Amino acid sequence: MAGSRLGVLPAPVADPGRTRHHKFNVVANNFTRLCSAKSIITVNGRFPGPTLYAREGDTVIVKVANHVQENVTIHWHGIRQLTTGWADGPAYVTQCPIQPGQNYAYNFTSRASAARCCGTPTSCGRELRSMAPSSSSPNAAFPIPSPRLTKKSSSSWTLICRLNLISAEWWKSDVEAVINEALQSGLAPNVSDAHTINGHAGPVSGCASSARDGFTLLVDQGKTYLLRIINAALNDDLFFKVAGHLMTVVEVDATYTKHFTIDTLLIAPGQTTNVLLTADQGAGRYLVTASPFMDSPLVAVDNSTGTATVQYTNAVPTSAIATTKPPPRNSTSLASQFIDSLRSLNSKQYPASVPSTVDHSLLFTVGLGVNPCPACTNGSRVVAAMNNVTFMMPTTALLQAHYFNTSGVFTTDFPGQPLIAFNYTGSGPNNTQTMNGTRLYRLPYNASVQLVLQDTGIIGPESHPIHLHGYNFFVVGRGVGNYDPATSPSKFNLVDPVERNTVAVPSAGWTAIRFRADNPGVWFLHCHFEVHTTWGLKMAFVVDDGPGPNQIVWTGPPSAKYIFLALRPALPPFRLHRRDHRVLRSSLPAPLRRRLPQSPLLRRRPPRGSSSLLSFFLVLFTLNFRMHRGFLLDNGNYLLAELKKNILPVEVDGPCGWISASCCFQYHENILIYTPA
Repeated sequence: MAGSRLGVLPAPVADPGRTRHHKFNVVANNFTRLCSAKSIITVNGRFPGPTLYAREGDTVIVKVANHVQENVTIHWHGIRQLTTGWADGPAYVTQCPIQPGQNYAYNFTSRASAARCCGTPTSCGRELRSMAPSSSSPNAAFPIPSPRLTKKSSSSWTLICRLNLISAEWWKSDVEAVINEALQSGLAPNVSDAHTINGHAGPVSGCASSARDGFTLLVDQGKTYLLRIINAALNDDLFFKVAGHLMTVVEVDATYTKHFTIDTLLIAPGQTTNVLLTADQGAGRYLVTASPFMDSPLVAVDNSTGTATVQYTNAVPTSAIATTKPPPRNSTSLASQFIDSLRSLNSKQYPASVPSTVDHSLLFTVGLGVNPCPACTNGSRVVAAMNNVTFMMPTTALLQAHYFNTSGVFTTDFPGQPLIAFNYTGSGPNNTQTMNGTRLYRLPYNASVQLVLQDTGIIGPESHPIHLHGYNFFVVGRGVGNYDPATSPSKFNLVDPVERNTVAVPSAGWTAIRFRADNPGVWFLHCHFEVHTTWGLKMAFVVDDGPGPNQIVWTGPPSAKYIFLALRPALPPFRLHRRDHRVLRSSLPAPLRRRLPQSPLLRRRPPRGSSSLLSFFLVLFTLNFRMHRGFLLDNGNYLLAELKKNILPVEVDGPCGWISASCCFQYHENILIYTPA
């Protein structure tokens, strides 16, 4: 279901940005669609959810409280978390999940390249499974205004309004039950019951009461509107049309494009498209359609069409609706026409900075496989893989393990090329089994990367919308059949390729992207078809820190001001405010709390039952207690901490400036802070 939208407005040059605080309460609410009621997860009880506004350069802090009985995280799809990977959100990639009854604060800066995105509460074990605003989790759209748009006559467009349209899916059944049944059987999950636009299936959904359930977009005749269209569906590419109207494409995935006019858009899950729609037809009501695209005959999709209505304000509300026929679901030529028309703006103000040389040339096959499963229906399980590796999610967040150099969580031996070359788009090898592993690919800071994503014919070819967290990339080439390193690069567009964060790999074809690894951390790469992500079509890049102070992973999860108990360079002074505190109950016995005098020197306490030097370490800083302003932390004195499992960020406990053995923990309760005896 739709959660929230954040509009990013252009900031004046002299404006350094402000901090905007928001609160998300993740709660369950009952909603009725398709003549059937069900409980879904919402943000602040709304469906679609609230809209958040910020200006470019603002700091956005969203404090999330989990009031449901599932672990959740929120991924801010499309936000480029530049050195702030702790705020990216995918469970067990950049954070452990927010448990029921607990809180987490996401802290990031709104940027031009990350101004329109989707934020979704997601369950702990399946990072993106509830992406659709029409299923069981909220979704957030982040729009950014386009540059000055002019007609060929050089007269300005008159923009009267900017509107968000979220296309998604709806299941009558509980989505968790659908997924669990599929995992137990080893087969694909049931398809959705309807496609929706802004949470409504529309008047042609087969439910009598749905005639009153459609979304209506009111427009003034002669005015031009900027429509921000988001595909938040779990498993379907969607065509988008407005009866009787053409649309001018100006932006995709929050990056400007050269303008072109077309009557049908193709938007893959996780992608966004901004278009100009001019109300230049006669007064009336016009049908809006969101229908599926799938050119593989072996793949089942929801064949329903979600609908809405564009209604002129001077039209009779009861007048007949002008209709349009959705494209055939296998219309590959129409899909290619749209994709091939996309070009980046590549202006002086918005250049296309495509890496001209390549440090790491990678080829990842993306496709399906079959692994043994005695308990499954057919004695086997359908899986998915990149380079024949089915990714296994860890139980410790990857970014946490990378930051604290924790061994045993992942390896960095993900293959940069297929282990065995074969006719990728043919029937595939006889052995369709895959390897399991939590394998990452390491990139040095600022390396230039070319990644070719190659679909395979194993089980059957199909398209794959691939999303890379933490980066935008340039789509320099695509083609049908097998990628040929000798001839395919000669057709690359290195001048004005479209810039995106999610790209659709064509069925039985390939797509080549380039990017520069200038964002340190651990960054998820996965198929945005939820069924494929659940099956293991995912991996992650680990990008090393750079040499500069602004080229390293931000020190700690941005949910508050945290003390890091780790062997890191000394932190600069910072203040821990009372309002940033949060308490997670420790399973360790808490001694009596002790009020600390001004600038105390905390005494060392002997180890309990352990002589290992690795079990203890010192962090030096001074604690100055201030009742109303918080703690001022600086270098100087020390606390002694006992390592239980991993070194993790902790936060001073209590709203009134106390430090005790029950200091709260961001991820796991495994560090004990000693106060003076």
